[in-house]
Amino acid sequence: MTSAAPPATTVAADARITGLRVVRAEWIKFRSLRSTLIMLAATVVVFAALGLGFSAFLADATIEPGTPAPPGGPSSLDPLGASLGGANLAQLLIGTLGVLLTAGEYSTGMIRTSLAAVPARWPVLAAKAVVLAGVSLAVLTPAALLTFLGGQAILGDQGISLADAGVPRAVLGTAVYLAAVGVLGAALGALLRTTAGALTSVVALLLVVPGVVSLLPESWSERISPYLPSQAGQALMSVGGGGDLLAPGAGAAVLAAWLLVLLGAALFLLRRRDA
Repeated sequence: MTSAAPPATTVAADARITGLRVVRAEWIKFRSLRSTLIMLAATVVVFAALGLGFSAFLADATIEPGTPAPPGGPSSLDPLGASLGGANLAQLLIGTLGVLLTAGEYSTGMIRTSLAAVPARWPVLAAKAVVLAGVSLAVLTPAALLTFLGGQAILGDQGISLADAGVPRAVLGTAVYLAAVGVLGAALGALLRTTAGALTSVVALLLVVPGVVSLLPESWSERISPYLPSQAGQALMSVGGGGDLLAPGAGAAVLAAWLLVLLGAALFLLRRRDA
């Protein structure tokens, strides 16, 4: 008597790994981590509080537009720069969020599970970038708009209108820049695989390097400075630009180039290194 052969094991068609499913998995991890929600909320609170605070400072009758801002603010105060000035500190928080999203998985070992589930590897990092950028834009766009409107309400007659030329682009550009910094932090976290090293790199790239470049001979700094991520972001967040800023479209292109290079390097190393 022969025993019956075991039924053939079949893989359901809906068990395939798809880009949408990887994104969904990363979204579940994103909203399940308390640290990511706290950092995102802190980014919004700091951005709004500083923007409203700078606007109140500028609203003082003794303060004139162009006056140097308090510590942590924009380089000079104007109605737009005051209300959006919280981006200077908020960028460090959103950059930290990006670092925690990638480097944090290496510290906990969760990255091994993620890569085992997605052998191709690159969709994991791509999905993290998509989720982070999407959530950041969804949260920071209304935050930037409401902070701008609140700041102009505080300024009263000194304020400007959302309908003024270039203002809608600057408000949206602020949200885009902060979301880009988050992705930049995620790319550095994937590259360095350590939270401390990636955080140090974010701070250096956004704050230290621009300061060092400004100390170079003027002929050098004028050529280098506009192509740094922070200066490219300023081109998105300002109206009318300036002598040391690129046009908004060029600033967006430079920022995108930074992200492509860092994400490309992270993806390359992700496929060549062990988890």
